[in-house]
Amino acid sequence: MHRALNVCPEDPHADLPVYATIHRIRRDVIAAIDDPYSIEQLRDPRMNLTVVRPLVDKYYALKDVSMVYCLLVNRSHFQREQLTQGHQQSVCGTRALFCELIANRILRRFHEDNTGAQGLLLLSQILVGGFDPFQGAPHELVAENSQLSWATQTRTGYRRKLPALEIAIISESKIFLSVGVLQALSEGRVIYTPTSFIDILPDHYKQKPIALYNPRKAPIFNQYRLIVPRTRNVLEVAQFVVLLVLFLFVMVDRDPNTFGGVELAFIIYTLGWVLDQFVSWHVYTQNLWSFLGVAFSTIFGIYLVLRIHSWRTSKLEPARQAMDVLAMGAPVLIPRLAFNLMSENMLFVSLRAMMRDFTVLTVLACWCFAGFLLSMTWLSSGGHEPITISKWMLWVWFGLDGTGIQRSVDFHWLLGPILMVAFAFLGNTLFLTILVSMLSTTFSTIVSNATAEIQFRRAVLTLEGVKSDAIFAYQPPFNILALFLLTPLTYILTPRWFHKVNVTAVRILNAPLLLVIGIVERRSLWKEHRGGHEAGLSRSRSRANLWDLSRGFSVHGDIQAVFDVDPAESIQDEVPNESDSDNDVFEEAFVRELGQSATAKSIRGTGKSRRDSVAPFGMFSGGATSRIEEMLQRLCGANESRLWPDPIEAKDTSTMLDLDRSGTSEIDD
Repeated sequence: MHRALNVCPEDPHADLPVYATIHRIRRDVIAAIDDPYSIEQLRDPRMNLTVVRPLVDKYYALKDVSMVYCLLVNRSHFQREQLTQGHQQSVCGTRALFCELIANRILRRFHEDNTGAQGLLLLSQILVGGFDPFQGAPHELVAENSQLSWATQTRTGYRRKLPALEIAIISESKIFLSVGVLQALSEGRVIYTPTSFIDILPDHYKQKPIALYNPRKAPIFNQYRLIVPRTRNVLEVAQFVVLLVLFLFVMVDRDPNTFGGVELAFIIYTLGWVLDQFVSWHVYTQNLWSFLGVAFSTIFGIYLVLRIHSWRTSKLEPARQAMDVLAMGAPVLIPRLAFNLMSENMLFVSLRAMMRDFTVLTVLACWCFAGFLLSMTWLSSGGHEPITISKWMLWVWFGLDGTGIQRSVDFHWLLGPILMVAFAFLGNTLFLTILVSMLSTTFSTIVSNATAEIQFRRAVLTLEGVKSDAIFAYQPPFNILALFLLTPLTYILTPRWFHKVNVTAVRILNAPLLLVIGIVERRSLWKEHRGGHEAGLSRSRSRANLWDLSRGFSVHGDIQAVFDVDPAESIQDEVPNESDSDNDVFEEAFVRELGQSATAKSIRGTGKSRRDSVAPFGMFSGGATSRIEEMLQRLCGANESRLWPDPIEAKDTSTMLDLDRSGTSEIDD
């Protein structure tokens, strides 16, 4: 295979001391947290003043865009230590929560201090920009650890580099993932080239930098828009509807004696659909309907094998069995349509976790109850078949029939009834009680944290929805054709020529679809924002047309309408700026709440005033200040670690100010 260098931009953050930052954060967190706390205790006002806020101020002052990534890497490491170090399990869990809390606060400050298009671009760089955990490490250490993980050698694009968003998903940082920039990534307003583990049809000749997408400067037939998460979601729903329609046509006109054109079209299209689900397996397993899709793929595989066997042997019985097996797909496909249309309904969100718990508990119960089956089989001495005994046990388990208890004397006059009654108590009473309690606990836990669960699912679909594999640009069943025709070309053509062939094929096969996407995005992707709104992260205007239509019929429509239009400049000038006086009121109330006698006046600068989520003032009380100084002496003593670079030496490293580029990106071939 001919190889060539990828056309990719230079990394603007290649000089950041990521390796040193990771170990510095680990040392600070271990020194700050040595007792177990809950997330509510970490948010306590005293804990916020003495521990959380000083570290947030310290890390944010560095203006390091890799800081969030380093915090999440430490969270993932503390979670691993929580599983391996039993004597510090609760403390490691608290340290992991602490890292997530600080990362969330720092990301929020970046959002508050950087608004508009450039602020959206900065947040995107923080979340989806790739960083190497060994960046800035000594060369000897890098050479020693270069062969430890074979997975890093298979990643395409930037080797070793993973984004903070992926680390947050791996560590299940559900508090951190409630960020608005994910919507911009899902809608395709921010574009980037993701890394991938394995590519079936690799096309990485061009690496796109993180940039804002301008549809008016991009070509109308832009093949990269086919892998945008929101577009992919719409296409997947449309593909499933086509599959369902073909399935219904085949089953309505089912005839094992003939093999019609509709059934042939169904087989070809379903093969392409299964291939698409298999390639996107990482994101597919996170979907709520994954178990339904896997079940239908299995049913279709059995049907196809029986159908081919019937055609090869010219026998009618395998064809009838094939159609009977395919009929079992109806209970799987029909409910999945509801999962697609109401994927964020709490019932469906909790159903996935409840199905997992139910499956695990059922498998364990069957494993344990297998001992009862063996005992009864041996006691019967061949008088009853194991299938018959299993049927009696199943009826007793579900409470349908008591035949098993009546016939238990056939096994043994004493031991048989004892075994069957014990099984009835354990299976029908104890097992069902445990099952109901477990499912109720799972449902209540998910409902109590519904917003975080939904945001976590959105983050997973956003990250995995941006596909770097070129096969995702081909719709079923054309992906099968691309798999067999283009895969051999990867070993013959150079990366540049393979990129040209792939782009041409994608644009020809998806020309009508690309035209529709281009027209729609030019009209709706970047709407004109009114004055005072932040570009890219403006307030939600979803379903605006429906709201405008119904506003006139609502008695409370004027309450929302008054906030839809920004006030005029004359009105804004008349409203006094009372932030300073408000700070004094909040400060006095907070000091009274803590029981302090007095507090120093806040020193206010000319810059932006920041109100913390707990204490909205600038200075601390005497007791709090002494505790902070004592903690900082432990953290930042005279014996500073060599891992942390000197401020003078780190002056030239890349920071958020390096992200000075155009807010748009013109996409070419």
